[in-house]
Amino acid sequence: MQKTFFHHHIITAALLLTAALAGSCKKLIEIPPSPPTEISQSEQFADSASAMAAISYVYSYDANTLSGVGYADGQLTMSTGLSSDELTDANTYDAAGVEFYNYSLTNINGEVSSLWTSPYTSLYVVNAVISGVSGNAAMSPAFQTQITAEMGVMRALYYFNLVNLFGGVPLATTTNYQVNAVSPRASADSVYAQVMTDLTNAQQNLSASYPSPGHYRPCQLVATAFLARVYLYQQQWQNAYNAANTVISSGQYSLVTDPNQVFLDGSTEAIWQVPATGPNAVTAEAEIFIPQSSGTIPNYPLTTWLVNAFESGDLRMQDWLGQVIVNGDTLYYPYKYKNVNPTGNATTEDYMILRLAEQYLIRAEASAELGNGAAALADVNTVRARAGLAPSTANPGSQAAVLAAIMHERQIELFTEWGNRWYDLKRTGAAASVLGTEKTGYTANAALYPVPLTQLQDDVNLKQNPGY
Repeated sequence: MQKTFFHHHIITAALLLTAALAGSCKKLIEIPPSPPTEISQSEQFADSASAMAAISYVYSYDANTLSGVGYADGQLTMSTGLSSDELTDANTYDAAGVEFYNYSLTNINGEVSSLWTSPYTSLYVVNAVISGVSGNAAMSPAFQTQITAEMGVMRALYYFNLVNLFGGVPLATTTNYQVNAVSPRASADSVYAQVMTDLTNAQQNLSASYPSPGHYRPCQLVATAFLARVYLYQQQWQNAYNAANTVISSGQYSLVTDPNQVFLDGSTEAIWQVPATGPNAVTAEAEIFIPQSSGTIPNYPLTTWLVNAFESGDLRMQDWLGQVIVNGDTLYYPYKYKNVNPTGNATTEDYMILRLAEQYLIRAEASAELGNGAAALADVNTVRARAGLAPSTANPGSQAAVLAAIMHERQIELFTEWGNRWYDLKRTGAAASVLGTEKTGYTANAALYPVPLTQLQDDVNLKQNPGY
């Protein structure tokens, strides 16, 4: 990308790819037969049928072409895992990764740049779809409302992660690249407000059932589940409880008994998962974390802090941690995604964005903050039971003990998923005490990543985060 975070050619490139992508990913929706090799924006949104090609692109995930979903490269998982206490860096070719681990990031770190540009590239396409369907006389009002709401959930996904990685960031909700190219940073509160606006609108306007087979395109409960997470981060405890409770009580989802089955296509635990494809790896996480051969050191082994946090008999350690023995040492690596059937045959993995176990833990934390320790532990124990563990021994009368039990469960249940551990340590104020004890180099400024140098050079209105 040659120009700031939004280059005016992005939409052209993205829309040209939709036809190829529609054939390579699972069939989310019907794509018109024999699509043209070149598609202008006006042709792309000529009617609802042609628009679905662009919409299909938004939901596509390919670990090899890094298309569609803005985090298909696995950098979010890897970077936040290193910044927290989940991963170490044994990859001798990844000097940039070491900077996350020891808090020596600079604004020329290529992986930081990816964490900024990738979601913004995807945001441009999302905004283009919204623009293309809004007020389009060739499409029914119901279709316009549905697609605008769906794209709002996608936009919320990108801005939620951007604000948690960088703090306040430029808010772009249109395709006007001339304006976007010189946008200043909005406050973190403003970014969160946009996230909540998009999700609330989606909650009100999405259909109760999924609009296509599978759980790929958001429905009302997807927006509600995402809102539960945002409310939690904003310490809106009653709203977080209500939203998570709505999802759990809907009866549409259930915890998968076997942890090995959680991330598979069609998982009953999946609230939102997109098809993952690629000739070499199903997900980028599988490609990054799984060693090339037995006896090979993993690129990013799990830390002893995380490994030691697992209790004896925990099925998650058995099923979600891979291990290799190298020179007599046992090394563990993330094994939630196992690269199941990369050729696309039979059962395969999808890329999980939201799942039911997190909703139980959100409701648990909200309950604890609202003073109901017994209800909080009941939800914690539901998650523990799936892992083959006995109920928590935390005292329900001690809020501190209950919250500690919840944080422990989140650490084990949600490790190397969507930056949960890194975000949890920061939002609860525990980063300094936990990481300051485990590692060296952590300071308050390390809680946010630096704005990439190229963005600062291209947009004079951008300001750098403190400490960089």
